[in-house]
Amino acid sequence: MSYPGGSRSRVNAAGDAVRVNSASAEDLRIIDEWRAAHSTVLNTFRATLRNRAKEFGGSVVQRLKRKSTIFDKLNRHKRMELSRMEDIAGCRAIFPDIKTLNEFRASLHNGAIGHTLKNDPEKYNYIRRPKKDGYRGIHDVYEYCEITGKNENLTGLRVEIQYRTLVQHSWATTNEILGFITDSHPKYHRGDPRFVEAMALASEILARGLEGRAGPHGGMTKWQVLRRFQELDEELGLLLRLKALQVPDQTKDSPHRHVVLSKSGRALTVTNFVTFEAAMAFLLKKESTDPYSDTVYVTGESIDGIRLGYKNYYDDSAEFLKMLEDATHEMWFNRPGI
Repeated sequence: MSYPGGSRSRVNAAGDAVRVNSASAEDLRIIDEWRAAHSTVLNTFRATLRNRAKEFGGSVVQRLKRKSTIFDKLNRHKRMELSRMEDIAGCRAIFPDIKTLNEFRASLHNGAIGHTLKNDPEKYNYIRRPKKDGYRGIHDVYEYCEITGKNENLTGLRVEIQYRTLVQHSWATTNEILGFITDSHPKYHRGDPRFVEAMALASEILARGLEGRAGPHGGMTKWQVLRRFQELDEELGLLLRLKALQVPDQTKDSPHRHVVLSKSGRALTVTNFVTFEAAMAFLLKKESTDPYSDTVYVTGESIDGIRLGYKNYYDDSAEFLKMLEDATHEMWFNRPGI
């Protein structure tokens, strides 16, 4: 079996063609084949992660990166080789608190999981060093190593593991929801910069009020943080917009864990499949016939687990709003020293 897409150089050439808007049908087929091959890698990692995560009270979901997001990233990072893109396959591990998150991550680093950690452990520690836009969490990149010989051609493909607490996850998914309900997209720093500032301040409030540590605005006093967030909220109607959302009723469970989430405007469609192959066939057809929809292949232990992992597709910011309210109360009344 050959490397998915033929070779690394052929995959990179297809990515370069996308970047200059000259991709042929063959280039797109190669990219589809290469992306789909990451599913085997994902399943291997998820099987390892989910059993360990349960011991720490965590949950794990996985997803293949959307084609439109791959193309967008190629255009934003002009020197990036497609075969080196680290987050085509992504596992998200969500924990109750920072302590259990760190314990789980240490168990991976210290255990023999058979794959190679590619980054310095502190390189993507956005809890210790939050991003300026408010993102907090930790990422690791692993390189898949095939030891059975069955999928030797997949050796070298990469998986990104995202570790978040429930607090950090509620912020991150709400940040994405704003891209659906406003003309801005703060995750990618597009549109009105006040949304980016407001969400960074919200992250600071959550970090100080609920996790007892500084966020991206550690140099501000708590009064400056709270007052500036209030000013921006009044200007943007941020919390009112989120409170007005009607969360789609997509709670029906299914024994099938191969799921395609497709969002067109505000409408969400959840489609379950018995096999990965059927799910990918549906995904590729959807991407071809409706390129403007936001469509992604995900898996999880249950529909509720998928809903937790991908709240942004469900317009579900209720937990974020409750956490922000609790954190604000904590900062005002119970944490005078922060």
